[in-house]
Amino acid sequence: MLQHLSIRNYATAQSLDVDFRPGMSALTGETGAGKSIIVGALGLALGDRADKTVVRAGAKKAEITAEFDVSNNDAADVWLEDNQLRGDAAGSCLIRRAVGSDGRSRTFINDSPVTLASVRRLGALLVDIVSQQEHQSLLQRATQLSLLDDYCVKPSLIEELRSLHDRWQANRRDIARLRGDDDEGRVQLLTYQLDELRELAAEDGETGTLEQEHRRLSGAEQALAALAGAVRDIADNEQFNVLDSLRRALRLLGDLQGDSGRIANAVDLLESACIQIDEAAADLRAAADEFPIDPERLSQVDERLGKLHDMARKHKVKPAELARLTRSLQEQLQAIHGREEELRRLGEEDSKLREQYAQVASQVGKQRRKGAGPLSREIEKRIARLGMGDAGMKIRFEPLASDAINARGLERVEFLVSTNPGQEPGPLSKIASGGELSRISLAIRVVTAQTSQTPCLVFDEVDVGIGGGVAAQVGALLRTLGDSAQILCVTHQPQVASRAHRQYSVNKSSDGASAQTSISELDEGARALELARMLAGAEFSDASLAHARQMLASDQDSC
Repeated sequence: MLQHLSIRNYATAQSLDVDFRPGMSALTGETGAGKSIIVGALGLALGDRADKTVVRAGAKKAEITAEFDVSNNDAADVWLEDNQLRGDAAGSCLIRRAVGSDGRSRTFINDSPVTLASVRRLGALLVDIVSQQEHQSLLQRATQLSLLDDYCVKPSLIEELRSLHDRWQANRRDIARLRGDDDEGRVQLLTYQLDELRELAAEDGETGTLEQEHRRLSGAEQALAALAGAVRDIADNEQFNVLDSLRRALRLLGDLQGDSGRIANAVDLLESACIQIDEAAADLRAAADEFPIDPERLSQVDERLGKLHDMARKHKVKPAELARLTRSLQEQLQAIHGREEELRRLGEEDSKLREQYAQVASQVGKQRRKGAGPLSREIEKRIARLGMGDAGMKIRFEPLASDAINARGLERVEFLVSTNPGQEPGPLSKIASGGELSRISLAIRVVTAQTSQTPCLVFDEVDVGIGGGVAAQVGALLRTLGDSAQILCVTHQPQVASRAHRQYSVNKSSDGASAQTSISELDEGARALELARMLAGAEFSDASLAHARQMLASDQDSC
């Protein structure tokens, strides 16, 4: 239920705080005092559209804070848990909405920023505002279906239906996801690509090995020429080579070794050089013998590398990645074959869930049709008490098309009403006038209050255009409704206000520069004065006050 409402700089309310309690609360005050500001501010907090005009003149922003007790509201508590928006205080929910003078707004649930769509979804579980406006929820078929379900369908059956539908749709999404690709075309493409790659049979590391071999084979002749030239220059050239030159030098120096130590050292070095050059020449001859010249193998390597590069270009990968690509395509093909098996399993599950859903939806439909008649008759009784004795009520069922089936069953319902004798029943929005619609709404709310999941109902001037005995009946019905739900009622009728468990007075004052709206809870004496004003106007008499006191005492005693 709504526990506290705080309003800052909204319309003519600069700073307004009010606590609410269970039962029926009446909000009264003179015309223009700002009673609708309370309802408007609450609606704003719960996601109504807003613009900069709601901000009090001269203020930077308007801010509305609504505190709710959700300890007995399972639906709201589950929603908060599912959306990870539970507050620190158990059983408490704080909704805050700020609208700037530039028209921008921000919304918070338990101090966490949320979207307007989120706060609207939560708000629908907390409060229902009933007014004469076309947008009220009772005109929506979804609301009408909920009221019917709350009245006559087992909650466990509704939850089972919703759960089955969710599982069925999740299964269908899995099927759609697996069927998202053109498997047949994909299999053909993968098979063709794999046949090519398997025929090529590229191996890991093969490209690098072949390129190294190709460099060695293609440079073999040039390498042999270089080896032969080196051997010739150092040992084999008949005209001149390094080894022969060193040997001639040794012969020339042979007779001079004893004359100088330096010459002897030089001779030793030259002899060592001769030995090393001779060994180097031998190694180079051996290397030349081992260096293969194989034009046929070079042609084979060149052809193989060409095929690898051509295939790599075709698949837009590097040649070294062809073996890995082959494995990847094999895995993709295996996955598709596995997906076909998964699709078969999901198809069987789809048939099973479809059948289970149809069975439960049929049970729900039977309970709805069984309860529609009693609900209609109960509503007609309440409407008659509100001065509409000729009004009739019925609930129409329409089967849904197969592609429109949802979590709520196989049919949609619509509340139809006729307000005059001989009139064909029609939709509420088309048949009932504003005043009639308010009374019909009230009658429906009273009948469904015992089973409705909405803990707080706000009635904004539902008694417009009525008076006397009908107004007294409206008050009695609202009082009855207040026994099972929290009721906030904006009213001009003393017969309605006198029935409330408590009463709040809304007033507007002015200092000449700006207006200020305030609200206060009335004690018994103040309530009598307010009822006297509602009966006779601001200049009421002692007789009017006595009447008000008698009305208050009588109505409270009879409740």
